[in-house]
Amino acid sequence: MIDLRPTGYVIGLLIAALGFAMVPPMLVDLAEGREEWPVFFESAVLTLFVGSLTALACRDTRNNGLTIQQAFILTVGTWAILPLFGALPFVMGATEARLVDAYFEAMSGLTTTGATVFSELESLPKGLLLWRGILQWLGGLGIVIVAMLFLPIMRVGGMQYFKSEGFDTLGKVMPRALDISQGLLTVYVALTMAALVVFMALGMSGFDATVHAFTSVSTGGFSTSDASFAGFSHSLQYAGVVFMFLGSIPFVRLILLAQGHAGPLWRDTQARTYFRWICYAVAISVVYRSFQEGGFSEEIFRNTLFNSVSIMSGTGYGDGDVMAWGHLPFAVLIVIGAIGGCTGSTGCSIKVFRFMVMIEALKTQLKRVRSPSMITTPRLDGHVLAEDVISSVIVMFTAFVLGFGILAVILSLTGLNFIESLTAAWTSIFNIGPAFGPRVAPSGSLENFPDAAKWAMSIGMLLGRLELISVLVLFRASFWRG
Repeated sequence: MIDLRPTGYVIGLLIAALGFAMVPPMLVDLAEGREEWPVFFESAVLTLFVGSLTALACRDTRNNGLTIQQAFILTVGTWAILPLFGALPFVMGATEARLVDAYFEAMSGLTTTGATVFSELESLPKGLLLWRGILQWLGGLGIVIVAMLFLPIMRVGGMQYFKSEGFDTLGKVMPRALDISQGLLTVYVALTMAALVVFMALGMSGFDATVHAFTSVSTGGFSTSDASFAGFSHSLQYAGVVFMFLGSIPFVRLILLAQGHAGPLWRDTQARTYFRWICYAVAISVVYRSFQEGGFSEEIFRNTLFNSVSIMSGTGYGDGDVMAWGHLPFAVLIVIGAIGGCTGSTGCSIKVFRFMVMIEALKTQLKRVRSPSMITTPRLDGHVLAEDVISSVIVMFTAFVLGFGILAVILSLTGLNFIESLTAAWTSIFNIGPAFGPRVAPSGSLENFPDAAKWAMSIGMLLGRLELISVLVLFRASFWRG
């Protein structure tokens, strides 16, 4: 029987930490002289009480670590339970949201998906807008730590490659998990502060800059207005591109860069491939749009660049109607959204690393078909790709594709039309943000979707953010007997 006390202890502490995170929004509403500040006070007290009680009930000082089973339960439990408490301010606050809408919004925040069921954001209390940004900032930090510390140990989706081969340099500079976590936090905070300063320098108010710094570095996409980044200046849109990109490249390379080791980032094949594929996507769409719209313009380039980086990084900020670009650019956005950012970042989707592994495995197999006697070994970034890494990536890739297809069918059964169900499944499983179709409000809100669709999308966001296998393994009877 698996001992759940260690996982309950950690989850309790995280719930309590979420309660402390409700204090800044409370202070913002209090400073604004708004009557909504007691909502965050009551939510914080309740969250702190439940979290502390859970941690005390599960405290076990004799436990020296987590087993593999406990690590899986902790990872899934954290992202399934925390949105319940993150939803409290939406239920009790100005939105007076129903549970389905509040849980959807909190899940979208903590998984950094960025889909929303709220509209007329400008009319909401600043405390709630800040809370949405904090949820995404915390979720982005959490998912990077999971990707760096838990998934390699759990051997999910080929992440064992980074445990054994990919982070040799990291191992020499930062040999302990605690050092990795501290390094991640330092770089994450530094990037957020840099975004805050740049956004303010380019014209955002202090409040808008704070929220958008949280949601750009975390590649989350929640904004303070329905217009999203379309309501800001051209220079701010270019700045947004920079921080969305930085948030979706491997954080371990940024840690080393901050320590004065620029070489690993420059030589990182995944980061270079990510940058190159973004350039390809932008070039294709810009050329197509220039022909369709009667010539090239800076607006076409800026609009295409911003939306392409926003979609591929999984941020999901809006800047115009991308469906109006035409079928080819829209298809390009759908494809790069499924590719996503880099492994070990806040980026979303299948990840560039796994596509690179698939491509190398395919190239090796083609060589073997052509020359059966030839001994070929797939390599990535100079390292041999072990068979368990390749098979794990293939399983992960298959799970994502099947998950996307199954979720699209489920959403169609709730009453959504083809485009709505397809893009809603795409945005949920790949944690991208926007969906498209008649029921999607002009602001991008999914408030008109059926409740069943919102619950299905919430589950899809959880599955996609934790890379499916981490969740699905819990449904095997043998897992609980282990």
